[in-house]
Amino acid sequence: MIDPQGYRLNVGIILCNHQDKVLWARRIGQEAWQFPQGGIREQEQAEQALIRELWEEIGLDPHHVEILGSTQGWLRYKLPKRLIRHGKTPLCIGQKQRWFVLRFTGNDQDIDLSRSDKPEFDHWRWVDYWHPLAEVVSFKREVYEQALAELEPFLKQTKNQTSGI
Repeated sequence: MIDPQGYRLNVGIILCNHQDKVLWARRIGQEAWQFPQGGIREQEQAEQALIRELWEEIGLDPHHVEILGSTQGWLRYKLPKRLIRHGKTPLCIGQKQRWFVLRFTGNDQDIDLSRSDKPEFDHWRWVDYWHPLAEVVSFKREVYEQALAELEPFLKQTKNQTSGI
């Protein structure tokens, strides 16, 4: 779904394990790494898209995760001119994303990148929370930094709750 300004509505997923490492996935056939993300369909709420994308991209069901929080508003990035498909209607100039931070409650073996008919990733790994800023493509870096900064307190909050603070 593309809004009137040309931004595709999307969810971004920061999946954290119990050591606060984040799932970092490599796009199929590329050396491009990113967080799982995906478009929001018409008549679909962001939370519904989140659950669908979890399944399609990394093979997880809702019982494998706990939603800790989300960004309050939309975060946007523009696509580089070379990536804009000018012949398509409506024209998409970038992404308008709502980001979620999740706690992974399953086992690493539960992650399955091949559940979808068209897998997006061919490899994944756990990395330090801020590591993605060093590897993500430059046009997404600012949105990643905003999302990580806004969502980091949710991790600290859940750590404090589990430790009894």
